[in-house]
Amino acid sequence: MKRRWLPPNVSGFADRHGKMRYRFRRKGHATYYFKHAPGTPEFLAELRACEAGEAAPAIEVGIDNAAPGTFDDLLARYYRSPDFLNPSERTRVIYRGTLERWRERTRRGQRYGGAMVRDLQPRHVEAMLAELLPHRTAANMLRKRLSALMKFAVRIGMVGSNPVTATRPFKVEGTGFHSWSEDEIAAYEARHPRGTMARLTFDLLLWTGQRGGDVRRLGPGNVKSDRIELIQEKTKAEVSLPIMPALAASLLATPGTGRIFVLTEHGRQFSVKGFGNKFRQWCDEAGLPECSAHGLRKAAARRFAEAGCSNQEIKAWTGHTTDSEVARYTKAADQRALSNTAGEKLLANLAEKLANSSAKPL
Repeated sequence: MKRRWLPPNVSGFADRHGKMRYRFRRKGHATYYFKHAPGTPEFLAELRACEAGEAAPAIEVGIDNAAPGTFDDLLARYYRSPDFLNPSERTRVIYRGTLERWRERTRRGQRYGGAMVRDLQPRHVEAMLAELLPHRTAANMLRKRLSALMKFAVRIGMVGSNPVTATRPFKVEGTGFHSWSEDEIAAYEARHPRGTMARLTFDLLLWTGQRGGDVRRLGPGNVKSDRIELIQEKTKAEVSLPIMPALAASLLATPGTGRIFVLTEHGRQFSVKGFGNKFRQWCDEAGLPECSAHGLRKAAARRFAEAGCSNQEIKAWTGHTTDSEVARYTKAADQRALSNTAGEKLLANLAEKLANSSAKPL
């Protein structure tokens, strides 16, 4: 039923449990079901995403003409499902790019998009992943996306089982993004003094421990008294952080940043790609080719671990939702702390034995 107080293209209805729900419907666009109640800031954010064609994208011409049972047909359904639409916009772009590149690949003259979903077998998936070698990370990403796609296919009754689960991911050496050392932090600070955009960006990353995608959107509107408050783009986690002295000094030293702290040379907000490229340039200027924006997030978590902070305290700062995510960032710091404790216990035990022994030390 429609209500006049609702925004254009938004209507409310009672579901089978009698609970009021709201949806965005516009001709030529996919239907979007709101997760939050009208009038809340979260609802307004969803509405803006719908009006911009992000949450409720335009229906592609001819997409409904895909042959039934093909991957073209499955993908059309998947892109309109909560499985695909619930993650953040940035995540959706990455996921869709992976699937679209795979869809247009061909084998023996046939596009994968035109193949029948029911014919997919584990051996086919293994061959598809092998085509991406030696890029193991890319192959593992495709495996994850195909597994999610086939899980959706099982749920809607297009197939009876998920053949991707019978395959195994490739082992990837390394620990991901390099975590900045204290020497590297000092080198960057020496090259980029306070008052520069390079230093402000660095201090925001290090002293908030947030992802680059969130830092590039921060501005005076996120400052509440002596705190920075934000909703993370990726996880939607609400984070409230005290403004540390070093960050406060950097903010005060950087003139006229407007509604966004980190701006391009032309006074505009960085794009996601532009932000990463610019910070890469600033790191190279400081002679730090192994360092990155995300590595500063790991360095922030490492510092907290070395200070003896608990996982709960670190998660409250970084916005991580599970202990396993924090563990990946703090593993080295935890190992050092535990080895120090073990060494202290060993020496104490040896000293006690020596004191209780009648034997004289050599």
